Amino acid sequence: MDSVLALVFILIFLPIIVGLYILLLFHFKSNPIFIQKRPGYKGTIFHVYKFKTMKDVSKHNVGDISDDQRVTIAGNFLRKLSLDELPQLFNVLKGEMSFVGPRPLLVDYLKIYTAEEMKRHDVRPGITGWAQVNGRNSISWKEKFNLDLWYINNISFFLDFKILLLTVLKVFKREGVNSTENKIMPHYNGKN
Repeated sequence: MDSVLALVFILIFLPIIVGLYILLLFHFKSNPIFIQKRPGYKGTIFHVYKFKTMKDVSKHNVGDISDDQRVTIAGNFLRKLSLDELPQLFNVLKGEMSFVGPRPLLVDYLKIYTAEEMKRHDVRPGITGWAQVNGRNSISWKEKFNLDLWYINNISFFLDFKILLLTVLKVFKREGVNSTENKIMPHYNGKN
């Protein structure tokens, strides 16, 4: 069902995806697609796709500029409307992601997860999830993991439908899914 819906949404949003790709190609003067390895179902590594929202870091300015400072004006706009997530429809089409599930985090976190936190990989990662509609980057890592685990223990078609509706509402209201400050979550260190 995810793959079929992903294909339908890709066809619907194709003009927007192509338009954004061309605009960001000129904006960044490089590939506008951000590709990064992420752990998916059962920890299987896949490449997640997103529209680029931050300036690239060169070897000359590593550590000199924070992630918040790297977000461009165009990137800020994309994040506010969650348009940077549109390329993940291709991840859903390929079966690597679902529409709803815990967000795929960094591969580095796999080695510091507790056994309980690893359970977030018992389902496919999602474009949106229970943690995203309940605070996203404005909540702590502990709260985020607790929400992900609650979702996994209570997963149902109706819960997924509710999360999708809440996501649409929050994107239009510009709340929760992407905070007005576009706060970037600090890296998880196993404690925070």
